[in-house]
Amino acid sequence: MSKKTGLPLGIDVGGSGIKGAPVDLDKGAFAAKRKRIDTPAKSTPEAVADVIDQIVDHFDDVRGDSPIGITVPGVVTKGVVRSAANIDKSWLDFDAEPMLEKKLGHDIVLVNDADAAGVAELHYGAAKGQDGLVIVTTLGTGIGSALIHNGVLIPNSELGHLEIDGFDAEKRAASSIKDIEGISYAEWAERLQRYYSHLENLLWPDLFVVGGGVSKDHDQFLPLLDLRTKIVPAVLENKAGIIGAAHLAQEYHDSL
Repeated sequence: MSKKTGLPLGIDVGGSGIKGAPVDLDKGAFAAKRKRIDTPAKSTPEAVADVIDQIVDHFDDVRGDSPIGITVPGVVTKGVVRSAANIDKSWLDFDAEPMLEKKLGHDIVLVNDADAAGVAELHYGAAKGQDGLVIVTTLGTGIGSALIHNGVLIPNSELGHLEIDGFDAEKRAASSIKDIEGISYAEWAERLQRYYSHLENLLWPDLFVVGGGVSKDHDQFLPLLDLRTKIVPAVLENKAGIIGAAHLAQEYHDSL
């Protein structure tokens, strides 16, 4: 593939691993095998940037001059990371986009990880063709959220940090908490019931989409929920962040 027609790259920075792949945006699928490297134990911006650089180099033969989209687990406004619930606190209020562009020698688009997952589900997954308000949640180390209204992303919703019964919601209902406390799917579903009921009473969505790695086991907990809102598993599972990041990067590139 020529340098001018290289594929966009999506890179998803998570609490345990940093993953990337070139993406075929016509299909909404990886165009090559994903590359994963463990997230550094001290996940400072500089340490994470070093890992991202390794992933970009790994795919240099197919990337060419196409855009690069990068997710982080935090609020992102104009390239500045504004929260750091599940990443090193040195990211707080850090102007990350210029640093990453300098490190990679390439323009990038930096986006919240759940927003990227939501965009992927909108264009290629469970939210495709859905009118009204869709709330995409990612259940993992924390709870990420993406709000999509009539096909338009409303960024940085951070609904995993709602206070419910005196707790930050993700401290009770994230899938990591299920594993840490060793509770059953039935016990966890009671917490999810409280969380999703609260969301639907606040926002009256037309659809919930549930993503994150645990969504592959959706048959063990989604049927236990009693909601007025339709709730479905994500189609793209853990691929959504990478695919959404690549899509947003290409969209931004095309708008220039």
